[in-house]
Amino acid sequence: MEDLATENACKGVNGHSRTDKSPSPAATRSVDSCCGSFLKGFKLWIPVNYKNETVQLVKLAGPVFISQLMSFLIGFVSMVFCGHLGKTELAGVALAIAVINVTGISIGCGLASACDTLISQTYGSGNLKRVGVILQRGVLVLLLACFPCWAVLINTQPILLAVRQSTEVARLSQLYVKIFMPALPAAFMYQLQGRYLQNQGIMWPQVICGAIGNVLNAIINYIFINLLDMGVVGSAAANTISQYSLAVFLFVYICARGLHKTTWDGWSRDCLQEWDSFLRLAIPSMLMHCLEWWLYEIAGFLAGIISEVELGAQSIVYELAAIAYMIPMGFSLAASVRVGNALGAGNTEQAKLSSKVSIICASIVSCFIGACLGVSKDVIGYIFTTEKDIIQRVADIMKLYCFIHIAEAFAAVTGGIVRGAGKQMIGAVCSLVGFYFIGFPIGVSLMFPAKMGIVGLWSGFLICVVAQSTFFVVFLCKLNWNKVTEEALVRAGVDITKRNKVFGIENNAKESGDKQNHIKTSRSSSVSPEARDESLGEGQQTSHDVRLSVRQLLVRRGLAVLSMLIILAAGVFISELLIRLLQLDE
Repeated sequence: MEDLATENACKGVNGHSRTDKSPSPAATRSVDSCCGSFLKGFKLWIPVNYKNETVQLVKLAGPVFISQLMSFLIGFVSMVFCGHLGKTELAGVALAIAVINVTGISIGCGLASACDTLISQTYGSGNLKRVGVILQRGVLVLLLACFPCWAVLINTQPILLAVRQSTEVARLSQLYVKIFMPALPAAFMYQLQGRYLQNQGIMWPQVICGAIGNVLNAIINYIFINLLDMGVVGSAAANTISQYSLAVFLFVYICARGLHKTTWDGWSRDCLQEWDSFLRLAIPSMLMHCLEWWLYEIAGFLAGIISEVELGAQSIVYELAAIAYMIPMGFSLAASVRVGNALGAGNTEQAKLSSKVSIICASIVSCFIGACLGVSKDVIGYIFTTEKDIIQRVADIMKLYCFIHIAEAFAAVTGGIVRGAGKQMIGAVCSLVGFYFIGFPIGVSLMFPAKMGIVGLWSGFLICVVAQSTFFVVFLCKLNWNKVTEEALVRAGVDITKRNKVFGIENNAKESGDKQNHIKTSRSSSVSPEARDESLGEGQQTSHDVRLSVRQLLVRRGLAVLSMLIILAAGVFISELLIRLLQLDE
């Protein structure tokens, strides 16, 4: 009885023991309700099927990162070998590679980025033979683009002297550039072949060829510089041979594995058509790609004006930033491919899903990288130098760059989505305003008048990339995806009316601004393959551009070639004139 009394005494009025700390059913329901609300809210931010989409993005982004790293290592290895020749030789090669990147490689990469829209959307539409025509068009345009690049490269020495570089360094840079100039078409073709494969979701060939090319580059550098004692000439020759090796290896790989068979139907006269459409995407793509790249190179020249410590710190941070940026760049290209393929297939919802997941993935990865850079800011400089002043300056800049990298990753992946959607002009204008009208003026003001040095310039970059990424996110949120899908189908060479009938695309939108706009894409099982092929075949020439006659093609394309030759001739004339005026040949 005492035990029963004790037990009853320990129970409350609701029958639960006073010593029992387990929550009541009401409290449990309240907690479950709160957790359920939180999970529901959290799920709203995570797109449906995000796991599968994340896997697809990582499969694309990983190889892109590795292939970008392989390309970066070609020039890096050249500088490592030349570093043992002396300070003057190292400075000459470093400046030569910077000039080649700014006035050569960046142009080719940018123009080839038009394929991020054209090939990805066309491949997604199933109009595969048109992909080969776009590739042919890209080959012709990029080869013509070599001429104005050569016109600038041949004037490297006067340009470097104009920005107060020493005479000997400028001379060595010009020597390196002249030897490299014949390799520019090979570098452009390598970039174009890479885009051709990547926008079809084929990533690993560029990685394999890049690895082989880097091994060959290191061997040739060792033979030319260490064994044959050819100095800067040997380094430039090794780089030239490596560029041709990369292009040839990738071409042979494509042919040997038959990766071109589904999209290549031989050379066609159609490749001379629709250059306006190609250039309307290629030139803004080039500006999106180059404007930021150019500004970072300009930062190096400005840092050199202040002191050697500032220049050393800028060079180190630039190398670290270039490597760190390759990861979000991988997600950028992956997003462009996924979005472009989906839009070309008329699948608007898949394009939206790819956009959301790519932004989430890039933000998570960039936050991790930014945190690692922030934690290691005081020691990361020791990888490059033992100079205490430079290491401290690197640490000061890395405090800013860990945040810049996060914003830069947002800008990169949203820029990739913009390219996949074919809105490069918006991206180019945003980059121009952000970098050259906001970031650069603020950075230079902090750098010189405020006497903050290179830290001030990077502060301007931070403001710029935050503004740029914010604009891109807002733009994508307000983008009319249904209209973009229709534009993609036209760009892919698919007749929309015929395709709607064949594939069952329903467009219930009455106005472009109507909130009820949507495109439902479904493929009817009753549609025969012949009808589907007929739609794609008839739509292959669909374009906003007027189809030119043979005579018009001869005149217009002939004038294009002539104008490029005139630009090159003008560059050679200016070079010879400046050499005589400045007596650089002595």
